[in-house]
Amino acid sequence: MGLNRERLEAALKVVKSDLNQLEFTGDLNRDIGFYVHIFQQLESTNKTVWELMDSGNPPGTVAIAERQTSGRGQWGRQWSSPPGGLYLSVGLAPNLPVAKSFPLTLASVWGIATVLRNYHLPVLIKWPNDLILNRRKLGGILIETKVKSQVITKAVVGVGINWENSVPPTGINLQSYQKDSMRNRVALKKPGFCESLEMLAAITLWGIASGIHYMLNESEEELLSRYLAILANLGQRVLVEGQEGTIVGVTATGDLRVEIDSPRISPENYSDPISPDGNATQGRSHLSAASKSEILVKPGTIRLGYDTL
Repeated sequence: MGLNRERLEAALKVVKSDLNQLEFTGDLNRDIGFYVHIFQQLESTNKTVWELMDSGNPPGTVAIAERQTSGRGQWGRQWSSPPGGLYLSVGLAPNLPVAKSFPLTLASVWGIATVLRNYHLPVLIKWPNDLILNRRKLGGILIETKVKSQVITKAVVGVGINWENSVPPTGINLQSYQKDSMRNRVALKKPGFCESLEMLAAITLWGIASGIHYMLNESEEELLSRYLAILANLGQRVLVEGQEGTIVGVTATGDLRVEIDSPRISPENYSDPISPDGNATQGRSHLSAASKSEILVKPGTIRLGYDTL
């Protein structure tokens, strides 16, 4: 069964009412228009929103597809879009300095994750812009921008979230998670809170709006602090250019901060080697005296995976 416009409009009102009670969203009582277009199948919701905006549709234009034939993920990778998932894009006119391109991504993924968490789902962020649940991928976002005179004049935020679609072993869909949670009697303060694809779409759209509102009204440092508070990768052990280190943060421009063990530790000096999946094992007290140096890792240059979170 496809997404129903009337149910979506009702869900948008419910989520908006819920979010008005949260301190981080500011005043959402003012009009924020979403102009929704629903399609059975598209090549790409991002592509469709660009076409709609180029033909005169206003910011707030939304395209939702039941499936995509050429969905895109990070770094140009293809995003599998089988029926049953949420695939939507929304057009914006942010008028931000081009230096704010990562904060726009940060605000969008943080806003979606935070609104999902408001409905008592323990969603976390995987650097830089994936949503994870129970250590597996729930969804992700892709932001495309148009720049004029060093200003981001237009942007399209594309989102894919697993609802009841089939997923790979590293993925999870929300419908199955909720059913398992109730079956295992995991306490949910709002059982069945996300009973429909329409509700998930409303949560996603208001999550993007709330995150960007926060970005525009708070300091960059405060937004980054909130992002880091739900970043799953903090403390994760990684290998960068042959050196082992620990993820300690993210910069405002999106670089991963990795504290490298220095000097390099040869295998014979390890009493407890790194496990094959990249996780640190117990008994690392002998490294505490070693000096540390920090390096910055650009998005797209390493893959953190899901089994090491």
